[in-house]
Amino acid sequence: MKNKIIPYNPELKQLARQLRKNSTLPEVLLWQHIKQRAYDVQFHRQVPMLNYIADFYCHEIGLVIEIDGDSHDHSFLYDTKRQGELEAYGVTFLRFSNDEVKKNMFSVLLVIEETVGELRD
Repeated sequence: MKNKIIPYNPELKQLARQLRKNSTLPEVLLWQHIKQRAYDVQFHRQVPMLNYIADFYCHEIGLVIEIDGDSHDHSFLYDTKRQGELEAYGVTFLRFSNDEVKKNMFSVLLVIEETVGELRD
């Protein structure tokens, strides 16, 4: 699974760029903690994967981190389908709500650190 690049729809590249330029506050807050190889792995923001865009992805260990905001309240089936399709490629998912990131960053970072450690072993 090391450094696995998941195929993607090239039409999503422009949308991914726009999303990177217009990040939500929780995305910005989390990015400040996980960028620049914070856990000795490199995360990328707004990564096209299959027909979707993941909030954060680490190719080295196949880890997606998603931050679910208010818009995700109504898209449970979509998120479940997307996650299942990507997990078929061996990808691991972590999901956090906007509130978790804004109000409980310490716990969010602990979960990420533990998961990165498990996937690197």
